[in-house]
Amino acid sequence: MDNQNPSAPPSRINSDATGRVRDPERTRERILDAARDEFSSVGLGGGRVNMIAERAGVNKQLLYYYFKNKEKLYGAVLERAYRDIRKREMALDLDALSPVEALRKFIHFNFDYTVENRYFVPLLNDENLHKARHAKASDEIPALQGSMKSTLGRVVRRGLDDGSFQRDADPVELYISIASLCYFFLSNQYTLSVIFDVDLLESDRIAARRTHVSEMILSFLRTAPDLP
Repeated sequence: MDNQNPSAPPSRINSDATGRVRDPERTRERILDAARDEFSSVGLGGGRVNMIAERAGVNKQLLYYYFKNKEKLYGAVLERAYRDIRKREMALDLDALSPVEALRKFIHFNFDYTVENRYFVPLLNDENLHKARHAKASDEIPALQGSMKSTLGRVVRRGLDDGSFQRDADPVELYISIASLCYFFLSNQYTLSVIFDVDLLESDRIAARRTHVSEMILSFLRTAPDLP
């Protein structure tokens, strides 16, 4: 990404493609939306600043002013994606539900989020191709996961205390299992649809998969571990 005078004063560059002055926060969000769509479609390597600016309806100089370069823009998109899912998880108010219903709601939320926000899977796939270098450079992304781990930990402990669950589970391991069961379904939807000659994105199949994932996790926690 070529450098474009990122320190230029906002009064000169804070305008859209038509020259109209825009609200800075709204403009920043429009750029992030456009970059999210571009990066999830063609990846960081294939993403083009000109296309992102065009999608956002801003001039390219303004994009550089806010985000300095393409790498930092990609990092900001990734941070916002994690911030969004964790924020929505916190709004579920799982502590007000029984352990079983809380965990089912958490699983369903993660499944629905992945289905409804199709950019999420390809964005994470691309970041893994880059060995998580943008996540490593972010102070925010690792910190965001603390609330999720604490919430899952409380749900499991409450379930053990009231007898709903017979098996303890580390919240990180539990989340990885939940995410895997939700994630793989969409990340491999094309090959799985072909090799099994089914349309995985039919509404009935999506609903069945949603139930299957939650029942698998709940069945595991409800079953006492075998004694050695």
